[in-house]
Amino acid sequence: MNKSYFAKIIAKDQQGLQMISAYCSESKIKINEIKYLKKNKIFLLSLQRLKKELDNSKNKINSILKFEYINSSRSKNINQNIADTIIELLAIDIFKRDYHYEIRLLFSNNAIITLNAEIIEVTLEDQKKIND
Repeated sequence: MNKSYFAKIIAKDQQGLQMISAYCSESKIKINEIKYLKKNKIFLLSLQRLKKELDNSKNKINSILKFEYINSSRSKNINQNIADTIIELLAIDIFKRDYHYEIRLLFSNNAIITLNAEIIEVTLEDQKKIND
């Protein structure tokens, strides 16, 4: 019997964020599915990724990547006026700056999103399996 499950991974430190980064590398993201809720201090990405938790899996899954306690967000080389553009997430880096963290989302074509966070609180939650 082949069991199917949806993952929910919560990262509260640098090692947890590295694991989420590995699972999300090569994910496809539409520009219009990136949201920063400034009042709530939440940054959201809806992404299409390979289910890398399983060895050599080619299964695609829709997931939500949620960053909490975000004070600010900046982007570079991302044209937000073309909403249907798809970019590929390559990695997530983190740096400690004084009393806050700088989280960098690195995308294809030299695109970058930089988040300034009070603490590390990141959740990767699967939503549904994609049938090609």
